[in-house]
Amino acid sequence: MTDFFEIYRAHLIYALLVIITVLVLRGLTNLLNRWLLNKGDQKFPGERPKAVNLVKRILNSLWIVLGLIALGFIFVGENKYAILKHNFLLILYLGSVAVITIALTAFANLWFKREIQRKATTNADATSLKFLGYVVVFVIYTIGLLFGLLAFPAFKGITQTALGGAGVLALIAGVASQEALANLVGGIFIISFKPFKIGDIIKVSDTMVGTVVDITLRHTIIRNFENKMIVIPNAIINKEKLINYNLGDLKCCERIEIGISYDSDVTLAKRIMQEECEKHPLIYDNRSKLEKKDGQPMVRTALISLDDSSVTIRAWAWARNYGDSFNLRCDILESVKMRFDKEGIEIPFPYRTLVIKENIKKEGNSEFKDD
Repeated sequence: MTDFFEIYRAHLIYALLVIITVLVLRGLTNLLNRWLLNKGDQKFPGERPKAVNLVKRILNSLWIVLGLIALGFIFVGENKYAILKHNFLLILYLGSVAVITIALTAFANLWFKREIQRKATTNADATSLKFLGYVVVFVIYTIGLLFGLLAFPAFKGITQTALGGAGVLALIAGVASQEALANLVGGIFIISFKPFKIGDIIKVSDTMVGTVVDITLRHTIIRNFENKMIVIPNAIINKEKLINYNLGDLKCCERIEIGISYDSDVTLAKRIMQEECEKHPLIYDNRSKLEKKDGQPMVRTALISLDDSSVTIRAWAWARNYGDSFNLRCDILESVKMRFDKEGIEIPFPYRTLVIKENIKKEGNSEFKDD
């Protein structure tokens, strides 16, 4: 046994040093992780530090892999040293690139998040800043991937060309699909020309109405009034005709239409709709000074169509914003329905007259026999 230790003393000391180094590095990684988590909780309470935990797992795995490769030098001949050394440096390089890329991404995200929060406190528009954050993160990940590919000879020439300048755009255009590029360009157009921004209420279609909560490189996210998230690709929303209720003047005209029967009093129905609208607390007086002086009503009502079984009356009711106009419409429909019931104004439903052909034949035959 003594001879064994004497013969392999250098190897055993080397293996012990490798194991101790790996354990020390893992311990330092865990300490650094806890310190970063504490700092993150102080500045951003309630946030889940995904990047910090991911870096911890990568580093701990990296130390183990490098330690195993280092221990492999004990069991291979000198002719295999070059291969092990190459693998050791390759794993170390790829691990370093991954850690640096994730760390830079996390730093960029924290910086943009802090700036967005600062703008939110002053009610400033943070849409461009948030979109720029996505662009910066995308660029960091792309550059990190290119530096990772430099380690492989098959990709070295392409990667050096891409990192050299305009080749980055050519590489992205070559590997990306047409749809992905269209979404990216659409996002850039949205941010540049600002048809809407985060926090605006927009209407893309009757089923896509809500508040813009995020604009990414690929899509725009809208939270509808059922608290559901609608994800719309930028290429689609960029070419759609949409309504932005926050662009320009916020006041909104709600057209409230109700059909009544032909036998009902149209004048009375118009007066009821006008009264119910004008006494509602959310109504907005949109009349000019001249219109007020001339005694024009706050809410205009008119008969707008003669339908098959009803006549339609419309009231133009103004509200301060889209949210108020929606609530105003719901309340007015209910109150007008109750007033119509009380005043005897009928809201009709379709009438159908059924004629049974068999009975007509019988009646015709009986009349012929009587004759």
